[in-house]
Amino acid sequence: MIVLSHYQVAGWLAARGQAETLRTSLDLGRSEAEVRLETEGVRLPDGKILPWSAVQRVAEDPSGCYRLDGDEVVRIQTFSARSGRAYSLYPTPAAPTLLISGIPMHRIKGTDPWQDTLSKIRVANPRGWVLDTCMGLGYTAIAAARTAEWVLTIELDPAVVAIARQNPWSQPLFEHPRIQILIGDSGEILPALASGVFSCVIHDPPTFALAGELYREEFYAEVYRVLRPRGRMFHYIGDPASKSGAAVTARVRQRLRQAGFQRLTPAPHAFGLLAGK
Repeated sequence: MIVLSHYQVAGWLAARGQAETLRTSLDLGRSEAEVRLETEGVRLPDGKILPWSAVQRVAEDPSGCYRLDGDEVVRIQTFSARSGRAYSLYPTPAAPTLLISGIPMHRIKGTDPWQDTLSKIRVANPRGWVLDTCMGLGYTAIAAARTAEWVLTIELDPAVVAIARQNPWSQPLFEHPRIQILIGDSGEILPALASGVFSCVIHDPPTFALAGELYREEFYAEVYRVLRPRGRMFHYIGDPASKSGAAVTARVRQRLRQAGFQRLTPAPHAFGLLAGK
């Protein structure tokens, strides 16, 4: 899979006419390969030529990621009839993030999506059986599977899964033997799960404006039910120092207590709360 953004191809254009070969990434920074810079375009390791016109198209789009399809580049984006929302893969210098109707699903200011994920994982400390309620690009499930016995990750929209399949950073999600993906509504799937089976739940929902149902007391009560005694839930909320983040945090704390959680520990560096059963 060859996927590119302006971060990779800017160096190709700068070296055009100056070098014959170049070490670069063909998978958004996950690995390196050698390409040849020729008159017609960039010769890839498999021998195919990517025309300079296609390279220029990628370079001129700072908000898009592109997969190679033949000798053309195709922007990784889709529209979901299920949700009525547009999804696209947004590049950063490291792992890309998912945009939902233009809203990034990871922190990208002062960090990157992968480091953002690791900050949540450090707080959650996933062990045993882990439930990831909102899969997205799957970074949480991938990172959790490093220490967990088994990870169940739930994704509402098949269109998001389609985007993840085109993202090099998401590929371990579909290959790891300890990760299982369920497609459906977390609010509908949780009531069907057995009680007291998960040691850890990682709840990283979209913003309240996009997914208010995932911030309800009824949802938190189901999380509480599926947790083992002394289990924990990490709940990503948003910047607690912002006006909106502080307001949502206050409501979340109240609803978590009403759902049965007693041990609530702020995790400001991860923009969330750790709730203990």
